[in-house]
Amino acid sequence: MGAWSARHRKTAVFGWLLFVVLAAALGGLHGSTKVTDAEAMPGQVTRAAKILDEAGITTPAGETVLVQSATLTADDPAFRAVVEEAAAAVTATGAAADVRSPYDTQALSADRHSALVQFTVKGAGGREEAVEKVPVLLDAVAKVQAQHRDLTVEEFGEASSGKWFQDQFANDFKRAEWTAVPLALGILLIAFGAVVAAVLPVVLAITAFVAAGGLVALTSGMLHTSDDASSVMLLVGLAVGVDYCLFYLRREREERAAGRDAATALQIAAATSGRAVLVSGVTVVVAMAGLFLTGIADFQAMSFATILVVVTAVLGSLTVLPALLSMLGDRVDKGRLPLLHRLRRPDTGNGGRLWNALLTPVLNRPLAATVLAGGLLLGLAAPLLTMHTANLTFQQQLPKGNALVATSQRIEAAFPGSPAPATVVVKARAIDSPEMRAAIADLQTRALATGRMHGPVQVTLHREQNVALIDIPLAGSGNDTASTEALAALRGDVVPATVLKVPGTEAPVTGSTAGSHDFNEQMSDSMLPVFGFVVVFAFLLMLCSFRSLGIAVTAVVLNLLSVGAAYGVLALVFQHGVGASLVGTAGVGAVESWVPLFLFVILFGLSMDYHVFVVSRIKEAHDRGLSTRAAVSYGIRSTAGVVTSAAVIMVGVFGVFGTLSMQSMKQMGVGLAVAVLVDATVIRAVLLPAVMTLLGERNWYLPRWLRWLPDLSHGESFPPVTPAAPAPAGLHLPDAPSAGRTRV
Repeated sequence: MGAWSARHRKTAVFGWLLFVVLAAALGGLHGSTKVTDAEAMPGQVTRAAKILDEAGITTPAGETVLVQSATLTADDPAFRAVVEEAAAAVTATGAAADVRSPYDTQALSADRHSALVQFTVKGAGGREEAVEKVPVLLDAVAKVQAQHRDLTVEEFGEASSGKWFQDQFANDFKRAEWTAVPLALGILLIAFGAVVAAVLPVVLAITAFVAAGGLVALTSGMLHTSDDASSVMLLVGLAVGVDYCLFYLRREREERAAGRDAATALQIAAATSGRAVLVSGVTVVVAMAGLFLTGIADFQAMSFATILVVVTAVLGSLTVLPALLSMLGDRVDKGRLPLLHRLRRPDTGNGGRLWNALLTPVLNRPLAATVLAGGLLLGLAAPLLTMHTANLTFQQQLPKGNALVATSQRIEAAFPGSPAPATVVVKARAIDSPEMRAAIADLQTRALATGRMHGPVQVTLHREQNVALIDIPLAGSGNDTASTEALAALRGDVVPATVLKVPGTEAPVTGSTAGSHDFNEQMSDSMLPVFGFVVVFAFLLMLCSFRSLGIAVTAVVLNLLSVGAAYGVLALVFQHGVGASLVGTAGVGAVESWVPLFLFVILFGLSMDYHVFVVSRIKEAHDRGLSTRAAVSYGIRSTAGVVTSAAVIMVGVFGVFGTLSMQSMKQMGVGLAVAVLVDATVIRAVLLPAVMTLLGERNWYLPRWLRWLPDLSHGESFPPVTPAAPAPAGLHLPDAPSAGRTRV
């Protein structure tokens, strides 16, 4: 691929640009088809959504206006006047329907200091339409509040919270884009000291992301996408896209600095770093494919989007990058920044003083280094034993002091359970029959008799579709033990003993509590298959790539240690609150239920970047005649600068996501940043060289019964250095090991 691109430079470059433009344009014309409610959640929640979809029933977005006073009660004329004013204000907008006074519905708190005006968003056929219509309602309520500052008049509901989340998500995503890209560019400027060399990886990563975004939209008719998929695609695409180009570019520059001619340097970069990029990309793709085993539509959307962006980034690194390097030649070092160039230490191939100081004792005392580094990682991983996962409520997702959270908490305190009732979706042969009416009445009675549910119970009949919706407020906050026990009683006792006794009836229970419960159940059930799939296939890929049982086992074990350390830090920071203020949050008592599995898949793929790159260089040196110890020393030292630069970029990009507002995004960003940091320091600088030194020649052991595996090894002969091509000025990078040059 590298040779073809170098020979057909214009075709490769303009072909890439045409591909990016066409993918983005066609994707934009097609538009994105998002995951529906019927696909988003597993279990009974999915079945309930399908029943409503098949019946053509769209449940309108429910909104409430809280009127609250510390001194007045609902019986005071002044309080009643404000309630009536709020109801009249939302009605006057023309965007509210079914406006109900609390004096009619008895939505008055036990102490009668709070009242709820309930209504739905008029004509909203879905969540997106309701979110678009809700601003005028929020403005109307805000005007009433401004006129009555001695009372609390606030709106809260599905549409208003959806509006806040949509706006915040868009702002966070934009902030991540505008922060991560300049950050990566700045790190590359420091790494290369030249504008052209720094800009090249960033431009290729961005074009890969743009093309992949178009492909995701274009294929979303077959596999629906989501907003989360776009965030993850940016996160992973920018990180791997820059890293892949960095690996390739640094190797080409290294070979030129060693005195090889331009064509040979490019050939060697393609055969070594190019292969490492390909193996790494395939590993990430295989790891992400494991998410399809969850059966959760959002995960499948994120998996597919990430696979497309990684494949696109690999394709760009292996085709258009060699073509550009062939066109630019040594001009890739143009635009040197004098200050940065002077600050950069010449790389003599020995890794610098810091790496020498770290690596020398590791190689001299590999057993002690293994015990100390392994103990450190196990210590970091220890808190994962206490990890509690939950589908975080929006109160836990949002920062403390958020106005939306404050309103929700006030409503929940005054009206326990009302913000998130369970909904029993009853589909019957004849919903209006005397038998079914009696069953529904019995359901209401039994639900209230449990003591775990309370009124008011609202029943909505859709006679033409033979469907009934029964809203039952649950005890608790919606995400605690009390709510979970109430849901279990409703599903396990109340519903089977009432409406399900009528022949031909279905009655799945949905709602936010039900969704959280079903999601967690699905996550728990899919954890083992996903873990097994990723570990087994990563092992097989390493086995085929390096034809070594020891290297394959070592890769899996070391990656598991880095993932374990990331899990431990997540539990410590976000569950127990230790150091949470450093990332602008507080402990919320749980880790988002999807984050651990998602992190495992992402990290297992991304950590192979460094592992494949470093071990490829070690194996290359060993194949050229060096002993294992010498090859390890050479491989670690010669890749130190590249791995450090790549790790800083990844940690920086992931760290940006750790600064976003949403708790789940923070957890994902911090978990990824910690894992990459641990992976590039403790594991690659200490544990990997120590373990490989201890194993010695056993690193390269392949049983006879496995020798039928395809030979994807890195043992290739390259032409000797020719003095005709001088090294670019200022670059002092290592040549191949002397034993290797002798053999060539």
